[in-house]
Amino acid sequence: MQIAVLLYDRFTALDAVGPYEVLSRLPGAEVVFTAVQAGPVRTETGFLSLVAEASTAEVPAPDVLVVPGGPGQPAASADPELLRWLREVDAGTVWTASVCTGSLLLADAGLLAGRRATSHWLGLDRLPAGGAVPVAERVVTDGRYVTAAGVSAGIDLGLWLAARLAGERTAQAIQLGIEYDPAPLFDAGSPASAPPELVAALRARRAELLGA
Repeated sequence: MQIAVLLYDRFTALDAVGPYEVLSRLPGAEVVFTAVQAGPVRTETGFLSLVAEASTAEVPAPDVLVVPGGPGQPAASADPELLRWLREVDAGTVWTASVCTGSLLLADAGLLAGRRATSHWLGLDRLPAGGAVPVAERVVTDGRYVTAAGVSAGIDLGLWLAARLAGERTAQAIQLGIEYDPAPLFDAGSPASAPPELVAALRARRAELLGA
């Protein structure tokens, strides 16, 4: 089973690494980082790069596709070669998945038309432009499409996929192995619970955080 995690310039690191930490532990699974061109790909901070060991041309038929988000998403959505690859690969996947604003990239490729999907809370209102129906939930499924909310929700996505691909017992063992037992220090992880002034401050920085 091949699981392809797409990389592109200025993606968010945890969007890709969170699902990787879960899915790389699946028995018999090969997780491959891929980009239009193989080699190092810079994350949004510019301080970290991940290596795409294969170009998208070398990954024509993965069983599972995971697309991260990040400020580089709008530029990625403007790349016709990348959009074409997404459409071609999606035709044969068992699951097509995204984290954060990766769902906007899937929508821009025409893959979420009429489907329920989620994204980072700052990006939910951008989903209808690609024909998707926005849903403010942690993980949203519609057919074989699975979308996760912002950044840290990629771990939840990975566990959801692990349960479907290898059974709940395996997924639970992976969860225990990575000690994923969230107990956040602050109740500020969603716009519904965070202080209103913080929500407003992040909304004011939306173009910076999500990309113009």
